Amino acid sequence: MTAYGLEAPLDPATATAVRRQGLSVGVATGLYGVSFGALAVASGLTVAQAQALSLLMFTGGSQFALVGILGAGGSGVSAVATASLLGVRNGLYALQVGQFVRGRWPHRMLAAHLTIDESTAVGIAQEVQAAKRLGFWVTGVVVFLGWNLTTLIGALVGNALGRPQTWGLDAAAACAFLALLWPRLTTGDGRTTAVLAAFIALVTLPYVPAGIPVILSATAAVAVGFLARGRHEAQESGHGRHEDPPGDGDPTGLLP
Repeated sequence: MTAYGLEAPLDPATATAVRRQGLSVGVATGLYGVSFGALAVASGLTVAQAQALSLLMFTGGSQFALVGILGAGGSGVSAVATASLLGVRNGLYALQVGQFVRGRWPHRMLAAHLTIDESTAVGIAQEVQAAKRLGFWVTGVVVFLGWNLTTLIGALVGNALGRPQTWGLDAAAACAFLALLWPRLTTGDGRTTAVLAAFIALVTLPYVPAGIPVILSATAAVAVGFLARGRHEAQESGHGRHEDPPGDGDPTGLLP
């Protein structure tokens, strides 16, 4: 018996669809590593240092924050502090990923390193545990390989590629996330969460460092989830107080 017990295997059609989704998100995200590599070298890092960040840190928001602060003349302490703050979200993602990825500690260590925005999003978007794991691993591996390869390319060619926006690389990851999000907006709670999260991000964007609005917008899910739970509990309580109409054998409704 495996760490996942007697779990039924995925049917081929579902497995193919999950792999396709993970591959598309992974490729779209990995391409933006070109921008990071070029920015890292422009900020004063060597090619080896830029590559080490992608191999060992492997979390785009924190990497961009670190090289952005260094490039603007900030201290190493402030750069590391900001990058660490942005990296806290990956620890929160682990609470979700840990529900469907188990195994021995080497397996968990590898999963922890691949726990990023994209792998978590594709994983939790699936319906069953086996599909969640497949989506997580496919996306995580594809992003890791693509991100590190394109980091190296960006660091080597530097500004020869021009602005990433010219190639649309800055929008590729955002479009991939939107494609993941759209099918989940079928409920009122989902749409409310999306609108509130977007509002929080837009309001805070001019006043806090890059990446922080994303973290703050997560409070929208907490608020909507709390209100939805209260509403559901009230509905269940109302159902509990409802009395069945008297039956034919008890016209008064007084008998137990």
